Amino acid sequence: MSYSINLEGRVALITGASSGLGAQFARTLSAAGACVVLAGRRVERLKDLRAEIEGRGGDAHVVQLDVTDLASIRAAVAHAETEVGTLDILINNSGVSTTQRLTDVTENDYDYVMDTNTRGAFFVAQEVGKRMLARARGAAPGTFIGGRIVNVASMAGLRVLGQIGVYAMSKAAVIHMTRAMALEWGKYGINVNAICPGYIDTEINHHHWDTDQGRKLVDLLPRKRVGQPQDLDTALLMLCANESHFINGAVIQADDGFGV
Repeated sequence: MSYSINLEGRVALITGASSGLGAQFARTLSAAGACVVLAGRRVERLKDLRAEIEGRGGDAHVVQLDVTDLASIRAAVAHAETEVGTLDILINNSGVSTTQRLTDVTENDYDYVMDTNTRGAFFVAQEVGKRMLARARGAAPGTFIGGRIVNVASMAGLRVLGQIGVYAMSKAAVIHMTRAMALEWGKYGINVNAICPGYIDTEINHHHWDTDQGRKLVDLLPRKRVGQPQDLDTALLMLCANESHFINGAVIQADDGFGV
């Protein structure tokens, strides 16, 4: 027996969609039939991705978004809903990191990570969540009552790693945020879950795996390999599916066993 996930008729907002995991998430959801709204600061990169998705027959739209700016968040979500209709799915993916020992973390380093990974993720989810709640309460129009929010955390939020302590702290907060939102919003049919990726090969870190430090890190991994962005596709689609109504508050490790 075969099984497929069909997201036709759904609208998905993906933050941090200009590269890496965000771009792959957008491709995956589009291939499953969703209309995707590509959000981020690098608009030209988003336009390139939109052209790629449309070239494959998908429906994609671009919106500029800076998750560290509340006015930008509100404007982006409003613009997205004006252009394509109500948002059914949020992939809360924007994230940054710095690398240093905790004693070397500056105020700017701390704010840079926390403002994007924790504060930004919260207010994006809040803005989209408010609109999903309004539909569920009958205070706003919409054909799909409820919603799916997927917060992209990290295995570092579950297992602290050296020299990225502030990043680990920020992602641990995202995990607890996921559970809090699942608890408050679940009764309205809004399912909030988190994916915790392990080490994934993206354009940002691709060069690192060929360095001495990178090879040493790979040797520490259970199966001596890093993942590819598409390795998260199955978990993503499961959490976004209409049929996933019984999965709420889940924190899914997709780290090839590194957190075991």
